[in-house]
Amino acid sequence: MVKRKKISLSIMAAFYVLAGVNHFINPVFYKKIMPPGLPGHYPLIYISGISEIILGVLLIPQQTRKWAAWGVILLLVAVFPANVQMMLNYRDQQNPYLGLAILRLPLQLLLLGWAYGFTKSSYNKNGRLIS
Repeated sequence: MVKRKKISLSIMAAFYVLAGVNHFINPVFYKKIMPPGLPGHYPLIYISGISEIILGVLLIPQQTRKWAAWGVILLLVAVFPANVQMMLNYRDQQNPYLGLAILRLPLQLLLLGWAYGFTKSSYNKNGRLIS
């Protein structure tokens, strides 16, 4: 695997593991951005945190990377409503960080693209799987 891709993978894996751990450190933050119509906010917060940790770890081994990247994509789609809810909350509260909450929405597309880059297998000149 090319060195840049390894660095990108390491950053992505660490990002999701740390984000998942944060669900347990700061669940109240996530509770505030949960869409009100969803039942069981705290169980969903913990399930998404566990999912992020597991997917982050599974990104590392070559054997599970492709499926973990697809899992990250599904997770990003699943939590997108919380990002929209955060933006709506900030708008309603006239929160000074509204601009950041708005920027967070298209950032999700970049995160989706980043994960998608790891859904494909790569081969070296000799036809050996490298990622």
